[in-house]
Amino acid sequence: MNVENIRLINIRNYNNINLNLNKNINIFIGKNAQGKTNLIESIYMCASGKSFRTNKDREIINFSKSEAYIGTNINLGNYNKFIEIKMQRDKPKIIRINKTELKNYRELNSGLYVVLFCPDDLRIIKDGPQERRNFIDSGISQLRPVYNYNLNRYKKILLQRNNLLKSNKFKKDAMNLLDLFDVQIAKVGTSIVVERYKYIKALANICKDTHSKITKDKENLSLHYSSNIPILNDKEEIEKNYIDLLKKNLNRDLEYGTTEIGPHRDDLLMYINDNDAKVFGSQGQQRTVVLSMILSEVELIKDEIGTYPVLLLDDVFSELDEERREYLVKFFKNMQVFITLTDSENLKSMESLDKTIFNIENGKLKMES
Repeated sequence: MNVENIRLINIRNYNNINLNLNKNINIFIGKNAQGKTNLIESIYMCASGKSFRTNKDREIINFSKSEAYIGTNINLGNYNKFIEIKMQRDKPKIIRINKTELKNYRELNSGLYVVLFCPDDLRIIKDGPQERRNFIDSGISQLRPVYNYNLNRYKKILLQRNNLLKSNKFKKDAMNLLDLFDVQIAKVGTSIVVERYKYIKALANICKDTHSKITKDKENLSLHYSSNIPILNDKEEIEKNYIDLLKKNLNRDLEYGTTEIGPHRDDLLMYINDNDAKVFGSQGQQRTVVLSMILSEVELIKDEIGTYPVLLLDDVFSELDEERREYLVKFFKNMQVFITLTDSENLKSMESLDKTIFNIENGKLKMES
């Protein structure tokens, strides 16, 4: 699996570029604010249909232009896909696969799997549970497109239930409607909880080994899925228990006007040698935990689909010490990688790799010979 080429028109600070890409290592070197991350963002969009930096497509369009375009050819082994994304100010973006237009970005089945690693990923540990849920949901959605559908459905039902709980008109005759919401939310919520549990269990098994290798057996990393919905053997049992918990918690939900039970309260717990990584981990340890999780996600996708995803590394080499950079470089074999660097210092660790280097200055690229 690899991105063969990419064309950008009016994407942020790029006017019109067309790049042929190395099927192994692609390195973009430039000072800050020159456009390195814009390339990573564009590749990510071709896989997911959306940016990892903003929810507003108009922010991706060059500020002096009214529309923008991304086009890329993806090599999927036995066949190719041509993916196009067209954005216009104040209009929904248009996505085409092999010239066929999709209804919306959620229909995108690009076949391109990507894993992103950037400095902001430390928020997975440092920030609240929402960041960790986003990490889990992003990983599962790539492998199970129906999961994203269930997630959006769950959010809609949750909003409806919360609006009913907050209603001043809530009376006993509204109980029938609430019971209906409870059945619906328990069914969809159970699917989400079960998928998250299975995903974290698989990721944790890989992560334990990966982290041990990175730290040379000095640290043991364990991941645990935390949910207020008990994971039982049978899905129907989980649903029934879920509904019982909603009913038991009804008075509290009415008091606060919000639903306290469900996967929107889930969390991912990370322990280094049995100590909470968020509370007791140093900055370096936390960064290593995130690195282990990202690389384990790569391996998990490989196990699932039989080939490596594309790895996107945005300005992370300078954040890692020499040992971790060496481990990362060894990991690059047999996959396509996109790396952004602010200088050429870290190229020394990649001397033996098959790579193409692009120098970037103010949205203009020059390939090194």
